[in-house]
Amino acid sequence: MNPKIPVLGVIGAFAVVILIIAYSGTSIIDDTSSEVRIGTSGGMSTLIPLIVELEDVEILNVDERIAFVEISFKVTNPNYKGVILEMIRYTVYEDGMKIGVKSIGDRAAPGGIVSASNYFTILSDRPSIISDEFTIKNNGNIPELWSALENGDPKWRVTGEAYYNLSSMTAGGENEVFFEFTK
Repeated sequence: MNPKIPVLGVIGAFAVVILIIAYSGTSIIDDTSSEVRIGTSGGMSTLIPLIVELEDVEILNVDERIAFVEISFKVTNPNYKGVILEMIRYTVYEDGMKIGVKSIGDRAAPGGIVSASNYFTILSDRPSIISDEFTIKNNGNIPELWSALENGDPKWRVTGEAYYNLSSMTAGGENEVFFEFTK
């Protein structure tokens, strides 16, 4: 056996140990995008904003006293890893008149502690549809609104914000995205 082979093996092992020590605390693949990089894992990851779209606003039922409406949002995650969508807070307007403000989910307490499990995990491979229902009561003061609801032709405008962070809860920080849609 050639005596150089064991010596080269020991040198190779030392080189591997030195590389491991030199690059400890670094990440080769970025947590939030699929790009390959070399950098420290101690810094904040850059989180690509979620894409929130208005999927639909559907009038489920209308009578002379109350209207039931369902609203759906399509949430797409462009990041490599899953993202926790904590809450969507939205305001609904009909033809410029504010109908109401609602929220879906629960926002984490300051410091990143989630007090309840009412949140959504948005995966990177497919969009998620998040729906909510609200009611509109007829007080008789706005006949134009009720006429539009009964005829099925309201002019909706929805504004709001979505609060999210990385699924690890330790990287990516608190993030929010604002939106506004007309339908």
